[in-house]
Amino acid sequence: MSKATNFSRRERQIMDIMYELTQVTAQQVMERLPDPPSYSAVRAMLRKLEDKGHIMHREEGAKYVYFPVLDHEQASKNAISRLVKTFYDGSAAQAVNALLGMSFSDISKEDLEKIEEMIATAKNHEQQEEKKQDS
Repeated sequence: MSKATNFSRRERQIMDIMYELTQVTAQQVMERLPDPPSYSAVRAMLRKLEDKGHIMHREEGAKYVYFPVLDHEQASKNAISRLVKTFYDGSAAQAVNALLGMSFSDISKEDLEKIEEMIATAKNHEQQEEKKQDS
């Protein structure tokens, strides 16, 4: 699969539709795109995404049914990793600092508590790994 995931606006819209529905036909994509292009243009965009290695298809009768190569969770992790590498020199701390630097009214108390739990879990995991290496 291609590692380059710089999607055009339309490619991103198509991938969003695909993750929402899990699998799609060109007609379904066309019905959900804002200001949709022609059916043949949608097919061409799907073919391009397939050539790039982001999606695959299977034939069902006369229709092609498309689906993403990576599940949404893995694609999301890859996107975050690229974002951290690109904008924060690979520093998760800088990325978290940017998130926390948002207006505090944009971050709920529940989200802050979840972040604290994730940090505690990560620290615990790191300590366990250090103990394994010491033994």
